[in-house]
Amino acid sequence: MLFKTITKENFKKMVEGLLEENEVIGPRSRDQDLEGNKIYRFLKVNSFEELEMDYTRSYSSPKNYFLPFKEDFATYRLEDNNWEQEIRYTVHPRVIIGMRACDINALLKLDQVMLKSVYPNPYYFARRQNTLIIGLDHEPLEDCFCRSMNTDTAFHGFDLFLTDIGDKYFVAINSDTAYIIINQFDAREVTEEDQERFKTVKEQIKSKFKTQVDITILPELMDLEFESEVWKKWGDKCLSCGSCAMVCPTCYCYGIEEDTNLTFTKATKRRFLYSCNLLDFAAVAGGHNFRPEAHIRLKYRYYHQFRGFVEAFNQSLCVGCNRCGKACLAGISPKAVIDDLIKTEKNEY
Repeated sequence: MLFKTITKENFKKMVEGLLEENEVIGPRSRDQDLEGNKIYRFLKVNSFEELEMDYTRSYSSPKNYFLPFKEDFATYRLEDNNWEQEIRYTVHPRVIIGMRACDINALLKLDQVMLKSVYPNPYYFARRQNTLIIGLDHEPLEDCFCRSMNTDTAFHGFDLFLTDIGDKYFVAINSDTAYIIINQFDAREVTEEDQERFKTVKEQIKSKFKTQVDITILPELMDLEFESEVWKKWGDKCLSCGSCAMVCPTCYCYGIEEDTNLTFTKATKRRFLYSCNLLDFAAVAGGHNFRPEAHIRLKYRYYHQFRGFVEAFNQSLCVGCNRCGKACLAGISPKAVIDDLIKTEKNEY
């Protein structure tokens, strides 16, 4: 990995240059919550001025630019006994600016499933290959526990990663494409002063993490507390709405549907993101539901995040962004559930 610096003025020129030939996505405020705080989303921008580089946390993650809420797999046509199928993998070049380290690490976790599994996803692959990712450091929010999940720093999975050191950005360069682009806009070699300012900023960020989650023995604890009353306590609160999965940067459960016209001459096979918390997630033909109760579905979602994924890939699926906790209408958060499990094991519950 190479390191350089670029002034904020030159970074602006770089973004304006990228806008000429690429779709550029970045953080923008779209609304306010009940307390008057801005609600941010990653949306298409048409100028540098639309970017809000000082944003806190986006309501939903940039995951949806790689795994859309809905996407057409294939279109079928039947005319004069001739059957045709159309499949499209191509996507236009895209740049996503301002991704946090936890969201970049979330994509790396999705890569394990979507790119490195027995059946890689060509749609995800096409979007991943045609997206330039520019990450951005930030100070954590009070409920963010990505440091506990070891996702507060990104070492790969991006093209450029920026750290604000005053009038310029300290830039980590992680791809040939990014190296070529940034050198067109007067990127400079890192000085000793730049290094000291960078270290100071990173220490400040590190010191501001307030929320911690103990995951040291969590996979084993999940097995030990499989029948714990903790699941019933939080499951009784769960509304089974699926909001947690919709904002999660790593959830990838999905459903398949086919839309056929009335003359049976045209059909579209479509995939849509789903949630294991929804009532019919484990329902099968014949009407049987393997997970009919909310607390069972909630338990298995946590098992996938903190137990199953660890067994398969030696890492938790959760990145600690706490978007699910903020979106949950019932006030369920990973920290609260995990803390209760730990208290149960210590006979403090």
